[in-house]
Amino acid sequence: MAALPPTLEWERELAAQGYTLVGGCDEVGRGALAGPVSVGLVVINAATAAELPGVKDSKLLRGPVRQALVPAIQAWAQAHAVGHASAAEIDAVGLMAALRLAGTRALAAVAAELLPGYVILDGNHDWLSVPVQPELVFAGTPAGADSGASMTVRTRIKADLTCLSVAAASVLAKVERDAMMVELAQEFPQFGWDGNKGYATAAHRAAIAGHGPTGFHRRTWRLT
Repeated sequence: MAALPPTLEWERELAAQGYTLVGGCDEVGRGALAGPVSVGLVVINAATAAELPGVKDSKLLRGPVRQALVPAIQAWAQAHAVGHASAAEIDAVGLMAALRLAGTRALAAVAAELLPGYVILDGNHDWLSVPVQPELVFAGTPAGADSGASMTVRTRIKADLTCLSVAAASVLAKVERDAMMVELAQEFPQFGWDGNKGYATAAHRAAIAGHGPTGFHRRTWRLT
C-alpha cells in the first residue's frame, strides 16, 4: 500500500494557534563523505496555502521529478532558500554545528523578505535553535555558526513524509546539493560524484583509497 502524501494538516493547526508564517526545514547530505550539508527552508502562509500535488520527501522522487517540482515549490512558497556548510566547516565544527550554520544561512537568505514565527524541523534533534551554552558548544567556530534560529523550532520525526512544507524544503535542498555535486564531478571525475553525490558507495571509497581525498571530502570522517 502506497504511503499517503504529505499534507498541510499540522501547518493549519499552527495557523489556528496564531502562527501565520510557518517554515518547513530539512537537511540533505548528512551522511555523505564529500560535499556540503545543505538545509532547505520553505516559508508558507499556513492560513491560506493550498495543497501542492506531487511533492513528497525528496528521497521518494526520481531526480527529473524533483527538478520539475522546483518552480512550483518556489512559486507556492512565501519565501524559500537553501543554505550550505562546506566539508571544511563540517571538519572544523562538527556535523551538528555545521547543520546549524547551513540552517542559519537559509534563514538569513529569507530574512530580507520575511521570517517564520514557527519552524517545523525534520527529525528528533533540534540542531537549528540558538544553543543554550554557545561558548561551550561552539568555541572557535566560524562567525555566525553559533547564532541559530531565535523563533520557535519544533522537531517532528518523519516530518518530510507528513508535512508538506518540510517535504518541499527537502526537494529544494536535494536538487540544489545534487547540482553542486554534479558540477564538482567535472573537476574530480574519478570519484563519481555525478552518480553517488558524495555518498559512501564502495566505488567512492575505493577511489578515495586510490587517489586520496580532495578538499571537498570530510577529512575527519572514515573515508576508506
